[in-house]
Amino acid sequence: MTMVIKLLEEGKAPEVILNEALIPALDEVGELYQKGEYFLPEMLIASRAAQRGIDILRPKLIEKGIKATGKAVMGTVKGDMHDLGKNLVVMTLEGAGFEVIDVGANASPDKFIKAIREHKPQVVGLSALLSTTMPSMKETIDTIKKAGLRDNVKIIVGGAPITQKFADEIGADFYGTDAVAGKDFARSVVAVP
Repeated sequence: MTMVIKLLEEGKAPEVILNEALIPALDEVGELYQKGEYFLPEMLIASRAAQRGIDILRPKLIEKGIKATGKAVMGTVKGDMHDLGKNLVVMTLEGAGFEVIDVGANASPDKFIKAIREHKPQVVGLSALLSTTMPSMKETIDTIKKAGLRDNVKIIVGGAPITQKFADEIGADFYGTDAVAGKDFARSVVAVP
């Protein structure tokens, strides 16, 4: 955080700090995590540090009219109060330049629908830690379909009990084994062809 302030005081543009310092640093931490050289505590520490830097940069980026890489709506599905995994994905996405609308834990399908309609994200992330709340993921995806919004978003699912097979069964676009995989998929969704 103090380094971000120091760079701003030295006259570095906020978008340069974001794109040439914070995002590459988080990418490196993500790669080390995926290689098994870093673990969850290191990911959390790095994500929280980057989040503080982003919080400092956000008003300056808005002031300059710099737009986010993309938009994502994230939440833990109805019936599940666990949000550590979701929060890690939120921080990772924000570190990658996304505007993230976090609908919180125990989020009903209607809460997701409202956020999708209001914010028009490219990506929607559904998290569940409890196997008993996995049906809420399907219910949320079905509700998004019924609302006529399914073709407008890519849906990521993740959490301890989730598998690729389950993701396929409920019609998700991507199953993220960790926050880095989710971020990489979200980036691919908004990439310019």
